[in-house]
Amino acid sequence: MEPTIRLEETWKTALAPEFSSAYMGELKRFLLGEKNEGRQIFPRGSEYFRALDLTPLDKVRVVILGQDPYHGDGQAHGLCFSVRPGVRTPPSLVNIYKELRDDLGIPPARHGFLESWARQGVLLLNSVLTVERGRAASHQGRGWERFTDAVIRVINEQQQPVVFMLWGSYAQRKAAFVDQSRHLVLKAAHPSPLSAHSGFLGCRHFSKANDFLVSKGFDPIDWRLPETPELVDGL
Repeated sequence: MEPTIRLEETWKTALAPEFSSAYMGELKRFLLGEKNEGRQIFPRGSEYFRALDLTPLDKVRVVILGQDPYHGDGQAHGLCFSVRPGVRTPPSLVNIYKELRDDLGIPPARHGFLESWARQGVLLLNSVLTVERGRAASHQGRGWERFTDAVIRVINEQQQPVVFMLWGSYAQRKAAFVDQSRHLVLKAAHPSPLSAHSGFLGCRHFSKANDFLVSKGFDPIDWRLPETPELVDGL
């Protein structure tokens, strides 16, 4: 499967074997078939790889893993936990903002648009990159998990140390691909309202991530979000 949409060059090179694989060909046929049947897929095609486009491989400093995209109208735009400007902040992100406030004293943003994190080296990656409108987890088991496993392996192979924030058991499966002698793996419950009080709130992952980055000679992430989010590149 050759990418038919824009893909940032460092990722395009590193993931070339995946795009030429049989499973990605099957995934492409599945997605085309769904569209031909009139099913609406989120995010739109130009945003399937948005997380990779915004955070080049050699710039990755932190990885936050989600499960699959939001399945409501106007929400998903290719970054896990993030929603477009003007869309109500989802409950899981509300809890992420609560933890940021308690950990670093950052007041909760008035929006849920996280692109400024991505541009600083925070890869906001879902394990599954597409979903059918109104049907959560509808594209699980179609090949995306294998692709995002490859993304994690590629990051693991880089020389620079990276922080992996793995929230919930689904994300924590990806830890199997990470060399924890070089990278920092932080695990906690998922920020969903169903589980946030079981170990996410109070995890202090944001300060721990920055402490690790600084200890390795890198700039910390500025977790504050701009008051007025701006869409870029016409997306």
